[in-house]
Amino acid sequence: MKTNYIKYSAIIIFALIVMGKSYAQQIFIPYQNLKNIDTVEARFSAVGDLMCHGTQLLYAKTENDSFNFRPVYEKVKSIFEESDFVMGNLETVIEAPGMKYAGYPIFNSPIAFIEALKFSGFDFLFTTNNHSVDQGTEGIKSTVESLNKIGLNFHGTFLNKRDRDSIRVYNRNGISFAILSYTYDINGTRLPASKNFMISKIDTSKMKWDFESAKKMNTDLIITYLHFGVEYKREPNKYQREIVEFVKKQGADIIIASHPHTLQPIEFFETPNSKIDSGFVIYSLGNFVSNQRWRYSDAGVILNFDIQKIISSNRLLLKDVSFIPTWVYKGYAGNKKEFIVFPAEEVFSESLPGYFSEEDKILMKQSYFDTIEVITKYSKRPRLIRNYSAN
Repeated sequence: MKTNYIKYSAIIIFALIVMGKSYAQQIFIPYQNLKNIDTVEARFSAVGDLMCHGTQLLYAKTENDSFNFRPVYEKVKSIFEESDFVMGNLETVIEAPGMKYAGYPIFNSPIAFIEALKFSGFDFLFTTNNHSVDQGTEGIKSTVESLNKIGLNFHGTFLNKRDRDSIRVYNRNGISFAILSYTYDINGTRLPASKNFMISKIDTSKMKWDFESAKKMNTDLIITYLHFGVEYKREPNKYQREIVEFVKKQGADIIIASHPHTLQPIEFFETPNSKIDSGFVIYSLGNFVSNQRWRYSDAGVILNFDIQKIISSNRLLLKDVSFIPTWVYKGYAGNKKEFIVFPAEEVFSESLPGYFSEEDKILMKQSYFDTIEVITKYSKRPRLIRNYSAN
């Protein structure tokens, strides 16, 4: 999808060549700027928790304090390249000063962790979750500075109140969207009153102000991330539903969430006061990468949603919602131990690497069907991109 505009440019170039314009090959016209085009589209992708446990640090270590996390995403990078905007929850602190790299329970990861995410196609990270303040305010600062250093967009932690009160607005293919994010807690940690602006927490009075500010930006969409729920539960609880109802009333069009470390269902809803015809909430995207190896936590999903904008009427359609189940392999890949996120459908393919054990295959297939079951539990609308469920 990131290269869809090429076909429109090619039409113009071909026409100019036919007319004998020798400079045709030098021009480049983004398709959203062409006249007489009434619809534009963008594909968004979202994944859940991006964790960095101690074992992941050991597997990614190359020498001394050097790490390479790029192999983790080598099997999904091409999928992200088909999307216009890829999002995920960064559930670790980055480069806390004077602290050793560590996993659970007090996370601190090298900058190589987020460099691999950017290399793999991530456009945006949510930084508000219960581990955001694991390394105190200095950890928040180092995470923000690390993300800024590599040029990766984010929302959820801030270095000043002005930034906290600003609204993040982006545009893909002529579709504009604001992003807001909130966490239920920070593991009981209390920030000094003068530093409360550093983390975006679920606070309905503050959230209401945020949504009012976002609506004044007159974007096409408001995407909202919520970090909440009960760990390892596969159904949303009363609190989750109450907060979702609140943000829907405030103007949230697309609601994505995580924290339980397991997947929870998708629910669609009407949006009578929005530009888009309908919205949805996924109550938990689960883990995308972690060292949690038990059933339901070793599985994740790449959730895609395609938005079409009708320019003449300034209306949007939630054109498609599709998903790809994923599973995390842990073990030897060649001569080195690796964590690798696989599209779980590969368990049905002859191209599955030879280093997979029979137990790996059983667990991967199990995760595939578990994901289909939970994602489609409330609605059959989410489309499994490649369906092997009949095999």
